[in-house]
Amino acid sequence: MYLPSDIPMPLYEYETVPQCDDDVPARFAWHQAMGDAPLTIHPVTREPVRRVISGGWGALTPQRSGVAVAAALAD
Repeated sequence: MYLPSDIPMPLYEYETVPQCDDDVPARFAWHQAMGDAPLTIHPVTREPVRRVISGGWGALTPQRSGVAVAAALAD
């Protein structure tokens, strides 16, 4: 049986926002639901952060699309 909780949450990449010219951004990853608002502060250090757009790790094909997955789960 398919349950929404069976789907893992996406992993988003963030970096700290430099506060001066000498600061080097620190990157980290955070699991969030797709509908969650992006983080604005680091959950541990409380520094300002921004989401980093990166390449991802996979590609959708007709066999791996949401339609194909939903059809497979319905069987």
